[in-house]
Amino acid sequence: MTKLLVDVLGWAGALQLLGAYGCVSFKKLRPDSIAYQIINGLGSCCLVVNTMFYRAYPSAFVNVIWIAIALTAGVRAKAQSQGAVKLDG
Repeated sequence: MTKLLVDVLGWAGALQLLGAYGCVSFKKLRPDSIAYQIINGLGSCCLVVNTMFYRAYPSAFVNVIWIAIALTAGVRAKAQSQGAVKLDG
C-alpha cells in the first residue's frame, strides 16, 4: 500500500470520527443511531490501516476497541429498531 493512500485513509478516518462527534454534539445525529455507529466504525477502520502502517500500535489498539464498540452498539440499535417496528406495526 502506498504512503499516499495510507495518509488519505488516515485523514478520511479522522474526519469521519470528528464529523460524527460534531453531528452528535449539535444534535444532527443521535448517539444511539445506526448511522452514527457506522460512521464511527468506518472512521476507525481507516485509522487502523493508517496507524498499523506507521506502527503506532497504541493508537491502532484504541481504534480496534472503538470498532468493537461501534459494532456492538450498531447491532443493539438495529435490534431495538426492528423490535420497535414489530411492536408498532
